[in-house]
Amino acid sequence: HIYTREQADAIIAGYPRHEREARAKGIPTLGSGRIFPIADEDIAWEYAPLPPHFVWIAGIDFGWTHPTAAVKCAWDRDDDVFYVCSAYKRKEATPLIHSGALKPWGDWLPWAWPHDGEQTEKGSGEKIAEQYRQHGLNFLFERACFEGGSIKVEPGLMGMLDMMHTGRFRVAEHLSDWWDEFRLYHRDNGRVVKEFDDLMDATRYAWMMRRHAVMEGDEYGEEASYAGGSGWMY
Repeated sequence: HIYTREQADAIIAGYPRHEREARAKGIPTLGSGRIFPIADEDIAWEYAPLPPHFVWIAGIDFGWTHPTAAVKCAWDRDDDVFYVCSAYKRKEATPLIHSGALKPWGDWLPWAWPHDGEQTEKGSGEKIAEQYRQHGLNFLFERACFEGGSIKVEPGLMGMLDMMHTGRFRVAEHLSDWWDEFRLYHRDNGRVVKEFDDLMDATRYAWMMRRHAVMEGDEYGEEASYAGGSGWMY
């Protein structure tokens, strides 16, 4: 059956916003199972330089057979808007290789990292997070967590979704790998499917730890204090 443009527009308008692009253009998506049932255009942002008073943080998710993934993010503290500005993914590479690729984002940039960074790497006997520190990334002093120490996943996902719904979560539209994961990030029987989610995890870690974000070039940050237990190691 051939539809007129008006008929096609009317049919597409009947779908939920986050499904319209997939239905109209054939972009893969998982519809009602999606963790973030948000239309791309509701959070897409045409990248442009951000004001100097915005603060920055990065997030990383470790991998080997699945990719190590990282994001660089900015936060407008005044209006509470979070921006995903850069993304990186690579399989089967060592901390040395990943660090070399990520250091150009800024050696001042604080990094949020997950609990498995405390695990010991078999070859070197060193903790994974410590290897990245030795290679020049400014890893935060503790694993990604909320204030109070919780590392639960659902509060992070729901907090990010709330910001998306209210126009306070923006993602650079050119980050194709990020958008591919975003569209396919889903649940099965209520549980988050732990596949093809590396950039989603890295983003959640950065978002959780945004309280430690700093202005560009501010290597120590306003609240860094080794004696007080806040701040980060190098």
